[in-house]
Amino acid sequence: MASFQKRGKTWQYQVSRMVNGQFKPIRKSGFRTKKEAQVAAAEVEANMRKGVIPNLKPISFIEYFESFITIYKTDVDQSTLQRYENTLKTINDYFGHIPIQEITKGEYQKFLNEYGETHAKESTRKLNTHIRACVREAIDEGVIFKDFTRGAKLKGKESKKADEKHLNYFEFKLLLREVSNRLDHGLTYYAILLALTTGMRYSELVGLTRKDFDFNNNTIQINKTWDYKRGLSFKDTKNHETRTIKVNDKTMSKFKELFENTPDNIHGLVFYSPQSKHKVLTNNTLNKALKHLLNKLNFDQIITMHGLRHTHASVLLYLRCSIYYVSERLGHKDIQTTHNYYAHVIKELRAEDEQKATKELDRMAL
Repeated sequence: MASFQKRGKTWQYQVSRMVNGQFKPIRKSGFRTKKEAQVAAAEVEANMRKGVIPNLKPISFIEYFESFITIYKTDVDQSTLQRYENTLKTINDYFGHIPIQEITKGEYQKFLNEYGETHAKESTRKLNTHIRACVREAIDEGVIFKDFTRGAKLKGKESKKADEKHLNYFEFKLLLREVSNRLDHGLTYYAILLALTTGMRYSELVGLTRKDFDFNNNTIQINKTWDYKRGLSFKDTKNHETRTIKVNDKTMSKFKELFENTPDNIHGLVFYSPQSKHKVLTNNTLNKALKHLLNKLNFDQIITMHGLRHTHASVLLYLRCSIYYVSERLGHKDIQTTHNYYAHVIKELRAEDEQKATKELDRMAL
């Protein structure tokens, strides 16, 4: 049986409860109206009838999320774990040690709104995804009873459109020619060349060793990455898989010549840089060199090294390589990932195929 009492400007409920023969009521205050207190009390009583014991001890949001990471995120790779830790820091900066039981939908929406003012909408979506998973665990454990993330509206700056993240076919050709002519300027240009002709991720690129190159078959095996953030050692690829990709003759011949004319290093790394604390060419260094090249070629848009991955995939699709092959070459987890990334390219090709098909059928009908 619940009772209600006004305390100052807010209302409190008290739900009767016996524990081991002792009277231990459940109390909670801070409700703006008596009706809100009645609704909350009724929910507690309903859960108690189902055998759900309310968690009476306040647990800070930051403490619970940290526990959530420790328990449920033990099998994720280092980069994914780092993103969860970034979410943990964001929660701490905003909520501090406020108990998770006290967070309302309104307060959570305000948090997302403020975060979205300085971040891309996609970043806000990822943040909400992390927190929503944590909140659902809290509900399952009886720590809280309501999902304050349900129906949350995501704010933020619109991310760059997919078709703005890569170069077109003709820009690809111009950049490829320019990079090939600059290989005598240093190892940086070899890295840009390989990113452009293979679509490798940056971490895969700097994780390459000389033994990964098979010059007899013109293939490169991608079976590891370089952990430049922690430990300076090799680790698994993003999807924990090994793939072997075919590389064009001219690119492989350039690397064969490079290996024959330069000494190896203690790690066997292809893109070794003894001056760097990471011991490899940094993403920042490569992006600066790429930006310089794109400016020299007077391209309208400036992309990053990751943009070369999108460029490589888009060019292959425009060359009518199957989406299955492109997905496998890029090392995507599944073909749906590839389809989602390059839906804009696929849509354009579909329109061309549609026109080609109808024209061919008309020709055959004559």
